[in-house]
This record gives sequence, structure tokens and C-alpha cells, in this order.
Amino acid sequence: MSVPASRRISLLWRFCLLAGALILGGVLGSVWLMRLPGAYRAWALVAFTLMMLLLSAWLMYRQLAPMLALFRAVNGTVIGYQDGDYSFSLHWPDKDELAELAEVHNALGNTLREQRLNLVQRELLLDTMVQNTPVAMLLVADNKTIVFANIAARQLLHHGRQLEGFSLQDILQGLSPAVKEAIEKGGDGLFTVAAGSQRQAAVADIGVATAQSQPEEDDGDEVYHLARRSFSLNGKLHTLFLLRHLTTELRRQEVQTWKKVIRVISHELNNSLAPLTSLAHSGQELLKRGDATRLPQILETIADRSRHLESFIHGYARFAKLPAPLYTTVSWHDLLTALQAQIPFQLAVAEHDTVLQKEARMDRAQMEQALLNLLKNAHESGASEDGVSLQVRAIHDGWRLDVTDNGSGMSDTVMANALVPFYSTKRHGTGLGLALAREIIEAHGGRILLSNRQEGGLQVTLILPA
Repeated sequence: MSVPASRRISLLWRFCLLAGALILGGVLGSVWLMRLPGAYRAWALVAFTLMMLLLSAWLMYRQLAPMLALFRAVNGTVIGYQDGDYSFSLHWPDKDELAELAEVHNALGNTLREQRLNLVQRELLLDTMVQNTPVAMLLVADNKTIVFANIAARQLLHHGRQLEGFSLQDILQGLSPAVKEAIEKGGDGLFTVAAGSQRQAAVADIGVATAQSQPEEDDGDEVYHLARRSFSLNGKLHTLFLLRHLTTELRRQEVQTWKKVIRVISHELNNSLAPLTSLAHSGQELLKRGDATRLPQILETIADRSRHLESFIHGYARFAKLPAPLYTTVSWHDLLTALQAQIPFQLAVAEHDTVLQKEARMDRAQMEQALLNLLKNAHESGASEDGVSLQVRAIHDGWRLDVTDNGSGMSDTVMANALVPFYSTKRHGTGLGLALAREIIEAHGGRILLSNRQEGGLQVTLILPA
């Protein structure tokens, strides 16, 4: 803020006038004293000096008292700001630097007040969102004391009653074993509450929550997802638990999946049965005319379409009936050697790496099937003959396998749906290669990641636990 020079020196000018008036008064008084007779001059000088001192003190007090009051007011408003009270403002009647100070101070107060109001509104909005979200949120301190719980958490874990101040262990004692086990074992994941177990559902409508018990006749299991995050709050470790009810969403997804399965199977059956019907009719007509020259070709086409349909049905059945892994100790050297005997690929292992001499716990048949699917997809992506490679590395908590190719890669849309069962961009694809690989890897406790390579092509990363 720029201030005119006349305003910047107004206080100095005021004190200069006061000092000049006192000096002038002293000079005039001295001249008057010099005219007095010598016998009275000394007493008059003492009296005049005392009078001037008192007058100077009174004038200085008159000038400084409002300034000192303003400074005290500034100190009081600063203390109020520290306490969160921004309702104070300052007033200075004169047009000088102190008026500018009061104006700037008031502007600061208005800014702090607006920021505080915005912060309060955001806190209210955040609290409303947190309280009314269907995700149960539970904040637990390092001493296992619950310090915060939203409405959904209270409905799910404590019949809608307050949870703050209770011990987490005491609350867990009254819950179903599945919930207790999921919270105590650590980590994130899904868990299922069996039908008939004690559970509650939260119903929120415009800030009003009502507890409802699950109907006794409901014979379906309830599926939840538990996530936890630890962080430091006020110098103490806290853990945030997030419990999300997934049963409705999973059932909706299940219905959508079945609809898609039916559409895919119907489409494939129609594509195979329609030509078979046409070919059978053509063969029948040729037999009626006594022309058997084209019958071998017709029968071969019928056999080819039948084999394709059989392979299609077997593929779906194999995906639907994937058993739980049967873990054995498998040598990486033996597994990769068996793979290279079935499909060509480059084995990317550094000379100093001894990973091929190590062993891992896995279901060999399922892992071999998953890697075959990935390597087959890599060859079908337009990669060159020697452009498909597989690399195995040991990481701190398990194994990492990278299947790479130099093909065309995937668009964002294809990559987003590539791991979804029955999704395929190939004309005769079943959409089960990547989906089956994902099913096998996740059954082993691992995860699968897809990414396009900067130099072109796709990289599929498998992370397997030790």
C-alpha cells in the first residue's frame, strides 16, 4: 500500500510543532524573566521552569495517550486472534500513519475471519460427508482406544450407539468371529459374515440414520471389504479402519457378468450352429442329387467348427471350475524349461542372477497354464518371433515375473477391460486368457499388472508372495 509523503510525515510534523512551541515559549519566557529585578529573577526562573516542565509533560501525555491506547488495542486483538476471535476492529480518528496501521490491521482481521468461516464450512461439509458415507470409518489410537466413529461404524459395530472412548478389543468381543478375525489379523482384504450372524445395516437419508437389523430369513452371506491405514496424529500413531459393505454391489456385478456370459455363449453358439445347419442341409441336398464330390470338404468344415465349439465350451468350463492351488516346491529352472519346450520366448536373466537355482511354492500346473496364456497373448499381439521375453526376479517379499513383447500394446480402453472375463478384441478370442491368468495369480495371493512399454509393446507383471 503506497502512502503519500504528506501522510508519512504527519506524526513527525506534529511532534516538531509541539517541540517548536515549547522552545518558543521558553525563549519568550526567558526574555520576560530578564526584565525582572534581580531579587525576583531566580525565583521566577525556578517557577517558570517547573511550569514549562509540567506543561511539556501534559502536552506529551495528550499526544501519546491515544497512541498507547491504540497499541494496547492492537495487543488485545492479537490475543483475540490467537484465541480464534476475529470480531475486534480498530479505529483511529486522525489521518496519519496510525490510521494506516489500524486499516491494515482491520483488513487482516477480515481476512482471518473469512478464512475461519470458510474453514468452518469445509469442516462442516467434511463432517457431513464422513458421517453419512456408507463406508464405516473407525479411528483407533495406539492404545487401542476408539477416538472417532461415523454413523455407519456405529450402526455396524455397536447398534448405533457411541463408540468413542471404548476399547477396540471390548467392541470386537461382541461382533461375529469373521469381523473380529479380519480386524485383528492385519492387512486389507475381503471377509464374509455368514448368514444368521449378528450384523446391522445403516440407513442414512439427509443426515438421519436409522438402525435396521438384517431379516432372519436372509440366507445370503454378507461380504465386506476392510482397509486400514496408519498415520501419525498429534505425535501419536493412529489407525483408520474402513469397512465397506459389498454384498449388493457384488450381486449386481454377478448378475451383469452372467448376462454377459449368456450373450457371449449365445453369440458363439449361433456363429457355430448356423454354419453347421447350413452345411448339413447342403450335404443332404448333394446326397439327394447323388453328388458326393464336395461331401469330404463339408464334413471337414463341420468337424472343424465342432472342434472349435468344443474348445470354447471346455475353456469356459475350465475357468468356472478352477480349483484351489495345490502348493508344491517348484524349481524355476524346471518350470521355465518346460515352458520353453511348449512356446518360444527369450529368458531374460542376468548372468550373476541365481534365480534359476531357487525354488518357489506354487501350484505348478496352474502357474504353467497362466504363463502359457500370457506368452501366447504376447505372440498374438503382433510381436516379432524373438520379441517375447520372460524375466524372473527375486524381490524382498516374493517373486516378480515380467512377460514383455514388442507388439502394438493396448489402448486405454482395452487395458481397462483386459482382465475382465469374456472381454476380447480378437475375432475368435474367448476373453479368458488374461482373466484365467489373473484368477490363478490372485488365488496364489499375488497380483497382476498391465502397462505399455515406452519402446513399444506390452509388459505384464506378476507379483507372487514368497
